[in-house]
Amino acid sequence: MKGDAVSVAGSLSPESLTELTRALDLSGVFANGTLGGVLARTRRLDLFGFLVIGIVSGLGGGILRDTLLQHGTPVALTDYTYLTVATAGTLLAFVADLSRHTSGRTFHLLDAAALSVWAVAGAQKTLDVGLGWLPAVLLGTITAVGGGAIRDLLLARTPSVFGGTPLYATVAVLVSTVMVVCSRLGAPTVGVLAGITVGVSLRLAALTWGWRLPGSRDWRPGSAKDPEP
Repeated sequence: MKGDAVSVAGSLSPESLTELTRALDLSGVFANGTLGGVLARTRRLDLFGFLVIGIVSGLGGGILRDTLLQHGTPVALTDYTYLTVATAGTLLAFVADLSRHTSGRTFHLLDAAALSVWAVAGAQKTLDVGLGWLPAVLLGTITAVGGGAIRDLLLARTPSVFGGTPLYATVAVLVSTVMVVCSRLGAPTVGVLAGITVGVSLRLAALTWGWRLPGSRDWRPGSAKDPEP
């Protein structure tokens, strides 16, 4: 029975895998659009500011990935579903003050899920165009962290990808690697499930216990947590 399940996971058709990658991409767009809107609220921006920050947060990583792939126009500029989904996530954060109705744990879960699904989608999309494992890991990571980095720069924050926060880009690298390995073994669906599970678990653990990479040779293990969503 277990062997049958693995066989089904590995025999996913190219069309089904493409649709799965798109669904993951769009879920990351919505989640990051919402997170961008939440941060826009903390800066007391107006509706236009919300939309700029939310849309950049939701679409930035994917546009960077598609531009570097040089495999046609970035999908966010040709498929209007992407802009619609990013706008919807942003408007959700504009209309409802989510920080008043949800806990910090919920935001951490949303952040971890968005990071993981985008790393998976970015890695798989890179493999789909015929590039090797190293570009797939690199572009999976860029997909996951690119939009957030641009958003943070616009908000005059130090981008999380540069460190000083619990494991972030490291999680994206690991998730992308898991996806690449599973795809090379002929089990991309297993890679999706394993990558997201590993990514969410590691990111939440890092946020809970303050796991960080060394910042200097004088670095010592600590338990400081990132105070921002």
